[in-house]
Amino acid sequence: MIVTRFAPSPNGPLHLGHALSAITAHDLAKDAGGQFLLRIEDIDGARSRPELAESFRADLEWLGLEWEEVSAQSTRLAGYEAAAERLKSAGLLYPCQCTRADIKAAATKFGPEGPIYPGTCKGKDVDLSQPVAWRLDIGRAQAAVGPLDWFDALAGPQVAVPERLGDVLIMRKDAPASYHLAVTIDDAADGVTLVTRGQDLFAATHIHRLLQALLDLPVPRWHHHPLLLDEIGKKLAKRRGSASLADLREAAVDGAKIASDIRLGRFPIGMSLRKG
Repeated sequence: MIVTRFAPSPNGPLHLGHALSAITAHDLAKDAGGQFLLRIEDIDGARSRPELAESFRADLEWLGLEWEEVSAQSTRLAGYEAAAERLKSAGLLYPCQCTRADIKAAATKFGPEGPIYPGTCKGKDVDLSQPVAWRLDIGRAQAAVGPLDWFDALAGPQVAVPERLGDVLIMRKDAPASYHLAVTIDDAADGVTLVTRGQDLFAATHIHRLLQALLDLPVPRWHHHPLLLDEIGKKLAKRRGSASLADLREAAVDGAKIASDIRLGRFPIGMSLRKG
């Protein structure tokens, strides 16, 4: 059975790009007689606003979607900690005190997610009495599991190349877990068989495939859909003030029509899909 999910973070309102992602995941599951799950990813510290989760539910209902809600990330912290301890025990994590500014200043290589961590703290004594993050030693991790592959429904077979992202964060200083660890643990726990999300997260999947191998987790398939762009060709984003679904809903715009237009590839004037 196909199980998909929509997993928004309550740090800002949903916009039409989120609607595209939710509808894609919903329809892939429903058309196959499967399950569509809603998971609230609410471990982003003070940025997480609990009241937005209820708004998300209203947005999905307004679009005409049906879902089953699973546990929010904030209830799953013990699982993240256990996974991180397992990686530490295997000698695959190391502590890091670097700030984003430190990394940006020292980086000499850049990957799909920006500056690649230059290994400043690797192999060095780090004061563990102070807040630290924990990074994955990509070289050791790859040596532990060997070559890996994965499959995307649109892009086809892929060979995992997690080294393109460098020694990524697994446990953050300011949150219980990084996105990479939390989403990998959660998708396995929820029985997700088809991870449906935007192409902007395609590169992250190489890391997630590696974590699945290291932690003996089931391997789903992926579906990285095109992104919805605004009138100047930029990805819709909360931080750029893209029109929210809540605003459209409260203005009595027909949510069912919005959903139908998205399914038919008809978007508001100036918006378009980026397919690669």
